[in-house]
Amino acid sequence: MAAIPPPVFTVPPPLPPGWTEHTGPGGQPYYFNAQTQESTYVRPLPAFPILPQAAVPAAPAQKKPKKEKPAVKTPIPGTPWLRVITTEGNTFYTHTGEKRSVWTLPEEIKDAVEQLEREEALKKAEEARKAEEARMKEVERIQSEVQEMVAAKRKAEGPVPVDEVVVTKRAKVEDEEEEDEEDEDEDSEEEEWQREAAAQLAAEAEEEERKREEERKRQEEEARQLKEAEKQKGSTQLNMPERVDLSIDEAKALFKTLLREKNINPLHPWDMSLPLFVSDPRYVLLPSVSARREAFDEYCRDRARELRQSKVKVEKETLDPKAEFDRLLRDEVKSTRTSWTEWRRQWKKDRRFYGWGRDDKDREKRFRDYLKELGEKKRAAAQKAEADFFALLKESGLAKSGAVWKEIKKHLVSDPRYDAVGSSSLREELFNTYIKAGASDPAGSKPTDATSQPQSGPTPEEDEAERERRRKERKERAVKEREEKVRAERSKLEAEIDRSKLGLTKEEGELEFRTMLTDAIRDPQVTWDSVLPQLERDPRYTNSPLPPNQQLHLFHSHVNALRTKHLTNLHAPFASHAPALNTPFTALPVASLLSSLPVTKLGFDVDQLEREYDKWQRERAHEARLAFDQMLNENSFVEFWGRLGKIGGKGVDESIKNDDIGDDAEEEQVDMKALAKSVDLKEIIKVLKNDKRYLVFDHIPEQREQWLRDYLAQLSAPTLSVHVPHK
Repeated sequence: MAAIPPPVFTVPPPLPPGWTEHTGPGGQPYYFNAQTQESTYVRPLPAFPILPQAAVPAAPAQKKPKKEKPAVKTPIPGTPWLRVITTEGNTFYTHTGEKRSVWTLPEEIKDAVEQLEREEALKKAEEARKAEEARMKEVERIQSEVQEMVAAKRKAEGPVPVDEVVVTKRAKVEDEEEEDEEDEDEDSEEEEWQREAAAQLAAEAEEEERKREEERKRQEEEARQLKEAEKQKGSTQLNMPERVDLSIDEAKALFKTLLREKNINPLHPWDMSLPLFVSDPRYVLLPSVSARREAFDEYCRDRARELRQSKVKVEKETLDPKAEFDRLLRDEVKSTRTSWTEWRRQWKKDRRFYGWGRDDKDREKRFRDYLKELGEKKRAAAQKAEADFFALLKESGLAKSGAVWKEIKKHLVSDPRYDAVGSSSLREELFNTYIKAGASDPAGSKPTDATSQPQSGPTPEEDEAERERRRKERKERAVKEREEKVRAERSKLEAEIDRSKLGLTKEEGELEFRTMLTDAIRDPQVTWDSVLPQLERDPRYTNSPLPPNQQLHLFHSHVNALRTKHLTNLHAPFASHAPALNTPFTALPVASLLSSLPVTKLGFDVDQLEREYDKWQRERAHEARLAFDQMLNENSFVEFWGRLGKIGGKGVDESIKNDDIGDDAEEEQVDMKALAKSVDLKEIIKVLKNDKRYLVFDHIPEQREQWLRDYLAQLSAPTLSVHVPHK
């Protein structure tokens, strides 16, 4: 149901007689008239305004009506609901947890509300009984007070009883009669006042009782009408169901009908369009806001498509596509140098462009034809402008032999035929042509020169025709040259494009062929002939642009890569089972190696496995020998003493003392060469014996020692500029 916050909504007026309110499947209310069998989603209004009983209408011109607000909030026991009575006497129910309010009584709290109303009725009856008892007590109290007042008055006046008067005043007959008369008058006045007071109290009590009776009857009538209304709401009216069972599709269709009736703009967003239809009862046909927004989006898409289609249909019916295309040409193509490619790129999204023609070929043909027509029109306009200019020169009479154009044109500027030529250089050229033709005589007479004949000089019309012919020839030659140049450039460009495409196609084909080999070939022992039938079933092979020799080359490269991969995997167990360079093949677990995956993939037997092991050992020994030489080159001890032993004489500067080297010799100086000779091979081995690159050759110590001797032998003496002074 639609959530209505109680403090802000406007309470609808009561329903007219005969109408009842019901709830639809999505929680929306609808109304049914049992007499006319009419149902509607729009709340019926009464024929005249109905005011609450406690409300007193005020003059509208004097002050505005107060806004209806919640007056009494009563919690419904055992439920999270509140019953709220407004300042206008209307009632609605609010769910405190879900923050929603409804006008109709929910079914889930119907029993609790009835129990609450019964308790309130009993409470009101008890309060009325207590009020009646209090009223009766008040009446009795007033009566007792009146009687006490009367008694006190009598006592203050000292009234004498009748028997006492008779006994004490028997002799005074006259006085006794007078006193009796006075007493009777006073008694009658007191009795009259008491009767009036009692009558007044009785009248007030009767009036109060009557009002209470009327109030009680009115409350009972309201309670009866309320129960009848609730009963009528809960009961089935004729064949009208309490809830209208609508499917989601039906509710969505009704919601879209609402949007169409409101003529919602499909280009406006949800938030902007929502106020236009939120007050309609059909808004709540769908159960959630997300469902409504989804239906709204579908409506916008469908409606926008319909509007576009209707617009296109109207345009197709009312407009001539060819006429529109021609109009576009006339409006936008002003020069014969306009390029079709550029013009198409600019107007290809315009309906006037793509609305005519089967494809761009038809449109381009019409574009070319229009350029020819435009050229003819411009040519005709230019010829007419030139003829009019000659007529202007003839009419002016200023174009005579020897006349200067700069002086003549000042008198012709104001004439429209002057501006029609369009180019100042062309005007001057036409003027010179006119002068040369001898047509400067305004009367058209013959030239005065005796050597010239009237027939020998060309007329302006003949000269114009000759000039037009030459211009046309020049234009045709220029067009042909331009076409040849464009054709050559196009051929060159197409050749480059073909070469680029060929290279790109070849590269893509090679990549695709390699992918096919990776997917199809996993065994390094296959041959091209054995795998060819399998490859021929693959479209990547049949559609490959590569030549056969390149395909074969790629195949062998792929097989070699697979073989290298498995050999690398085989060398790992070799290294784990053969830590030394002299480990024989028989020391390996040959049986387990033969059953390993690399050997299985390579298809090796024992002999092939042994040959591969020997090859691996040779490569390993070669790498170890290179590492040994690198170790010697890196060791500064070996290099220093090896080079120092190559120098001659008594040392470098003959200044090294025995104390400096810790020697107790008697000589004061030490020969460095002799000292270097004392550092023999054993000293060097002591330095190198902990290096792994040295230890790896423990199985051939003699050869390793020979390598050391050879290395020391090839060392040269230190540079003389460092160790020996120049001579």
